[in-house]
Amino acid sequence: MPHDDRVTLPSFPTLESLPAAEHASLVAAPVAAALAGWPGAAQVAVVDIDPELADTAAMSEAYGIPMTASGNCVVVAGSRAGDERVAACVVRADTRADVNTLVRKMLDVRKASFLPVDRAVEETGMEYGGITPLGLPGGWRVLVHEALLDEPVVVLGSGVRRSKLLVPGPLLADLPGAEVVAGLGR
Repeated sequence: MPHDDRVTLPSFPTLESLPAAEHASLVAAPVAAALAGWPGAAQVAVVDIDPELADTAAMSEAYGIPMTASGNCVVVAGSRAGDERVAACVVRADTRADVNTLVRKMLDVRKASFLPVDRAVEETGMEYGGITPLGLPGGWRVLVHEALLDEPVVVLGSGVRRSKLLVPGPLLADLPGAEVVAGLGR
């Protein structure tokens, strides 16, 4: 009898999950590479979703997931003395990243702006609407909204629009390069 590695998480009974590290074909290549080298990967699941429902609000409604259990990842950049500083900000989906004050100060730049979509997609190797903090380019800071650590499971992008990662909230503090930031989401 073939082994069935599907799991239904009690928190989200509408989503059938699979161990993400064992199903690299369901995530973007940089995410699969990051999962392969990260000890926390054993606790991460991946779920197939309708790519038309990849945007957080649509996904939350369609699959019955509270916005507080979803994390949005936005990429922000600024410069100081010709030195560009980039950060991925992962905030609870019912908030917005405090880019103009907190992130700007953390990057120590005069002005912080969202990275243009085409550039974010090219540099991450991920699809727009699927960018995630796992598998980002080296040198990018990963700022994680402290509130996400309180969630039993957080739904994040997988690098592609047709799936999502399910990550235990406390594990977000252990993402490669993660900096947990109070008040990141407002």
